Amino acid sequence: MKRYAVGLDGGGTKTAVTIVDESGNVVHTFTSGAINYNGQDEASVGASLAEIFRTIASVCGGLDQCAQVCIGAAGISNPTVTTRLESSVRACGYTGGLFITGDQETALCGAHNSEIGMILIAGTGSIGYGKNEAGETHRTGGYGYLIDDEGSGYSIGRDLLSAVVRAHDGRLPATVITSMVLDQLEMTSIQQVIGFVYDKQTNKKDIAALAPILTAACELGDRAALLIAERSARELLELIVPIAEKLSLQNGSLAMAGSVLLKNGFVQTAFIDLLKERYPAMSCITPKRDAASGAALMALNRMQA
Repeated sequence: MKRYAVGLDGGGTKTAVTIVDESGNVVHTFTSGAINYNGQDEASVGASLAEIFRTIASVCGGLDQCAQVCIGAAGISNPTVTTRLESSVRACGYTGGLFITGDQETALCGAHNSEIGMILIAGTGSIGYGKNEAGETHRTGGYGYLIDDEGSGYSIGRDLLSAVVRAHDGRLPATVITSMVLDQLEMTSIQQVIGFVYDKQTNKKDIAALAPILTAACELGDRAALLIAERSARELLELIVPIAEKLSLQNGSLAMAGSVLLKNGFVQTAFIDLLKERYPAMSCITPKRDAASGAALMALNRMQA
């Protein structure tokens, strides 16, 4: 009987799924609804999982052909999330092996095509994670925008808005950031910007959506923008230092992921320069594969153990 392993990457708005055979060949990939209990209710998570496992059954020729599933999800440091996810999966009729872990771990595995290494993710939020050959792990950041997420898209968006108001009242010299923010928000006054920031409908993703402005402002040599890029790079380096030190990975490999590090050349360059200065022997890569592929590899490793 042919056996399959399946990886799920439970993102904020969708779930990416990768199905592999016992030789590790990808046989099917698809996306479905979100399974994040932090943003969805029980019913919608259950409906998404039901659809996912129906597709798995169809591709594998029955759920009994699927030997191992690995789910990478946000918020699993909350023990109730793991329990609820497992209950929902079992309610779909799946009885095989199930491993639920943090999405930073599956992202690391996909990025390196291995469970060993380090990853720095700077998207809307920011988090660092590493695992060494001894199986020791360490995580930094990822505690949410109210108290953390430094160097992230949200952090950059907030810093851009801060530059706008500080330039407006003379604490900073005039900056091109002001006109760029007003244009993107389709506003004409600082008062409207303040209204946007404190509107209860405005969320962290709305603030993070301003982050791409930083690249355009840096390209024009704007002083305020260049300082934001430099500060972001330093804050991202702070996420990696404890991981490298605690896990003795100063000579290891670091994968950079997320829109801030992959799409903002100024932040990326500044970060790599700081990293090389601190750890000359550390290599820096972009992800080899995505988190769903990483989850599938983790499932395969456990299936074959």
